[in-house]
Amino acid sequence: MKSLDTYVTVIEKINAWFGKTFSWIALLLMVLTVLEVVLRRFFNSPTIWNFETCTHLFGLNFMIASAFTLMQDGHVSVDIFRSRLSKKRKALLDIFCYLIFFFPFTIVMLWKGIDYAQISWSTRETSWSVFAPPLYPIKTVIPLSFLLLILQGVANVTRRVLILNPSKGDFHD
Repeated sequence: MKSLDTYVTVIEKINAWFGKTFSWIALLLMVLTVLEVVLRRFFNSPTIWNFETCTHLFGLNFMIASAFTLMQDGHVSVDIFRSRLSKKRKALLDIFCYLIFFFPFTIVMLWKGIDYAQISWSTRETSWSVFAPPLYPIKTVIPLSFLLLILQGVANVTRRVLILNPSKGDFHD
């Protein structure tokens, strides 16, 4: 089962790279927001591009980091019942929840996100604003982020399976 360990390691390295690389967008967002405030308040010269640029960058940051957040177990969860379970029962509950809730949702979002991005690319869609930036690059982030989420979900389920059968792998939760 070394191949399962390798899969988990590779997927987590990919998601860690995306998460750490794109986390720098938060710094850029801060700079752009401060720039807009200074231009608007002190020079009475607001920009037409800053708001939409920040919206797109925030969407990129939020979406692309979602798989990294899942890997870090950083999404909001209610652990009222789960916290009382043994390690193996937690693993079983997690596998059940991934199969019943997580994978159906992320697969549909990937499928619809691909359609959404393809339509946007085929029409070279732009925003309705005066600035009118292209929307197809940011809409491409939707299926990419759900693909990364699915891959991380498979890695997480693999980890849970290895908890149930520790002789099959090196990972311990």
